[in-house]
Amino acid sequence: MVRAGLTPDRIVAAAADLADEVGFENVSLSALARHFGVKDASLYSHVRNLQDLRTRMALLAGAEMIDRIAAAVAGRAGKDALAAFAGAYRAFALERPGRYAATQIRIDQSLIADSPVLRRTAEITYGMLRAYGLEEPDLTDAVRLLRSTFHGYCALEAAGGFGAPRDVRASWDKAVHALHITLEHWPREEKDHHHD
Repeated sequence: MVRAGLTPDRIVAAAADLADEVGFENVSLSALARHFGVKDASLYSHVRNLQDLRTRMALLAGAEMIDRIAAAVAGRAGKDALAAFAGAYRAFALERPGRYAATQIRIDQSLIADSPVLRRTAEITYGMLRAYGLEEPDLTDAVRLLRSTFHGYCALEAAGGFGAPRDVRASWDKAVHALHITLEHWPREEKDHHHD
């Protein structure tokens, strides 16, 4: 491959593709240098280190994932929006396993504040949940419930962890329906006016 034209964006995109092939944990600067036919040192003028590369991969993958989710939920509300959100989430996790793993890493708090990707993800997720009439702290609790359900299901499915004969997709649809019912009947904080 030609060394000319190495840019941070090209390196991160190649790293994300490599992650989908060999697994996020197996992406290294050496493997990327081999991919581009350059010495490891050539990459360091574009990315600081492996942690920097992983953060950039997380932001790239997060942008791709939220683009897919946003397109799926556009113009939908309530159960339709939840099912579209869930379906786009699961499709991304299963089709792009390395990129999906990148979206799960912990990112430095200082970068989060400046990230349009993470802001957009929060806006779309919270926007969908506000249709259920949720406000803080219930919104955060609901986001955590959805994220842990979706992530846990996708991780188990990807690992072949569901052995029962029941169709995995049918169970997914039932789980999403159950989440919809839960969100509609969210346990609200009881305001206690009797004790001053």
